[in-house]
Amino acid sequence: MAKLFPTVGWARGSNVYEVNIRQYTAGGTFAGFAAHIPRLAEMGVEILWLMPVTPISLEKRQGSLGSYYACSSYTEVNPEFGGADDLRELVRTAHAHGMRVIIDWVANHTGWDHHWTKAHPDWYLRDEDGMYFDANGWADVIDLDYSNEAMRKEMIRCMQFWIDSCDIDGFRCDMAHLVPLDFWQQARVACDSMKPLFWLAETDNGLYHEVFDATYAWSWMHMSERYMKGEADLAAFTRELRALNELPPDCSKLLFTSNHDENSWNGTEYEKYGDGARAMAVLCCTAQAMPLVYSGQEVPNTRRLKFFDKDQLDWNEPVLAGFYRSLLLLRRHSNAARYGETAWLDVEGGERVIAFVRLHEQRAVLVLINLSATDKLRVRVKGYPLTGTWSSAFSGLHFHFDAETVFELGAWGYLVYQK
Repeated sequence: MAKLFPTVGWARGSNVYEVNIRQYTAGGTFAGFAAHIPRLAEMGVEILWLMPVTPISLEKRQGSLGSYYACSSYTEVNPEFGGADDLRELVRTAHAHGMRVIIDWVANHTGWDHHWTKAHPDWYLRDEDGMYFDANGWADVIDLDYSNEAMRKEMIRCMQFWIDSCDIDGFRCDMAHLVPLDFWQQARVACDSMKPLFWLAETDNGLYHEVFDATYAWSWMHMSERYMKGEADLAAFTRELRALNELPPDCSKLLFTSNHDENSWNGTEYEKYGDGARAMAVLCCTAQAMPLVYSGQEVPNTRRLKFFDKDQLDWNEPVLAGFYRSLLLLRRHSNAARYGETAWLDVEGGERVIAFVRLHEQRAVLVLINLSATDKLRVRVKGYPLTGTWSSAFSGLHFHFDAETVFELGAWGYLVYQK
């Protein structure tokens, strides 16, 4: 499989911040979220991913507000969030702060009262009884028919609408593997002709890298959970990470410890990883991949957010903002962290410690992570000449290392250095 489209330059080695507009502020509006953009820019966020901005169907709605992913129109704004002008102002504010904005695109299905059900009922799949249905058993949505060329053309026109009207910078494509790959190719050709865009697919299917710049690392996510439960050893865990190095050129995996689905349905990162949550976040931000931060992780948010109802984040002092800022700005300012190839190192003295360097030209980033609760581990690493002066990504302090340097790691501890 060869990638057919180059990744737009600003997205290479970048990071993504997922925005849950409904839960972000008391009002749950675009304007309310836009007030946070300067703070997120300071934290080092580069790409804002807005969960679906379209109105939500009333028929078979789940909960009091329904699922973002059951839309009633592809070209209108959810009135709960404000108006189209509010969305345009959000995008302008993000651009003014050096960030890009991508929107969630739900192409596989619509809500039951989408206006297409009346105007174009032939654009939907039917079961053996001639009824609308969803193949995945989701009660509030119905599946579209991608053998219908007229529907495909209108879907692409709707995607282009948001580029033209709001100047968005790309799409996060929901359940992308449920939609034929050749449709996404058609859509990318048509949409990229308007401006170069970033394309993120919610799928772990490697074939979709033919069209998409990044896909989800679901396999790593599931392996990380198995590791934390004691159902997989470190070798299996590391194999998933090494696979990130083997992607085709110009392709990335999205690494995360939380997102809207994980948080609401499977638990917070603290439920999954416990005291290892920060160590896993360090791994996501330093591995050869694209890191994702979900709304509220910088607080940190330690509870599951309701999916179908209002459940505002508690915005106390975001005590982890500095933690994420150190990691995200490392990627911005170090070409090794942003673009580097990974060399895995041998570790002496810590059976559950992983170590690697990211290398690009004359620059390097060194990462050591203790994936255990064992405290005060003293380890050495082999496989890369450490001799020289390095600086800590978190403290900025400088250290001189050589082949005999001993590193001490606390329980679930991590060290990140650059030179």
